[in-house]
Amino acid sequence: MPNAQLKLVVIIASDSDADRLMKALIEQGYPATKISSTGGFLHRGNATILSGIEADEVDGVLAMVKSKCHARTEYVPVQTLPFFGEGASLSEPVEVRVGGAIVFVVNVERFEKT
Repeated sequence: MPNAQLKLVVIIASDSDADRLMKALIEQGYPATKISSTGGFLHRGNATILSGIEADEVDGVLAMVKSKCHARTEYVPVQTLPFFGEGASLSEPVEVRVGGAIVFVVNVERFEKT
């Protein structure tokens, strides 16, 4: 079934934000599928959330992502970072940005439900 108005929203969020976002999406009637994933330079757990929505619903979903997925800073031991090298102080933790979300909105060329 071709539908130029259908969009696939792919949201990559931290595990700590993904459950809140999933609950909000479902409460508002948006379809959502959560897939566990890992990424980023900290190799922490993420969730990839897929939602097929109408084009006019994209702004509402993006607003929900912004309200539920907040970037924040954490301090991590320098030894846990993949670029740990010579000259780094072993006793000082490093401030890193975590959380937030990355969102892709993709046109759906074809959709079928069986």
